[in-house]
Amino acid sequence: MMPAARESLLDAAYTALARRPWSAVRMVDVAAMAGVSRQTLYNEFGSKEGLARALVRREADAYLAGVDRALATHTDARERLAATAEWTTSAARSNALVRAMLTGCWSERLPSPALPAVPSSSAVPAQRRADGPLPSPADFVTLVRDRAVAALALSRADTPEVTRACELVVRLALSWVVAPPARGITTELVRTALAPSHRLGV
Repeated sequence: MMPAARESLLDAAYTALARRPWSAVRMVDVAAMAGVSRQTLYNEFGSKEGLARALVRREADAYLAGVDRALATHTDARERLAATAEWTTSAARSNALVRAMLTGCWSERLPSPALPAVPSSSAVPAQRRADGPLPSPADFVTLVRDRAVAALALSRADTPEVTRACELVVRLALSWVVAPPARGITTELVRTALAPSHRLGV
């Protein structure tokens, strides 16, 4: 199957999930919405669980791509970390799957695929990746922190302090996913939290 068709099926699954609980989403309806046969859907994902894993993997990848974009938006280190925190809270606010992945709180409306890898006999490389391990909330802390460190660390000597600062901001952002701050004050909160850190180039 062409990657565009796979994306269409994942888009259809995401749309269906926005309308009804995952338990009520039917494979035949997802296939019809994407304009393919049900057999094509099963050939691509193997099962409804395989579709769920692929959907979660796609949303995880999209969230991390947004982190990379946020880290590239400014030259000021604190502004880059604030943009990352803003992206994390906005992505979780607008996407229930991202919120569930970041917090580990999966509602009954959502699919909740097992985080460990599952046996995969798929001939589709993208599905074999989806059948691999899915990131836990702790994994996301590490993934986002390490991306931020790579974007900000100017030298090996800076790395320990930058690592601590980046992890602090990631954990603050996750707390804001659960208890959002007033709109527009994220940058101020990040700047305040990082005030003692002089190695961030500010």
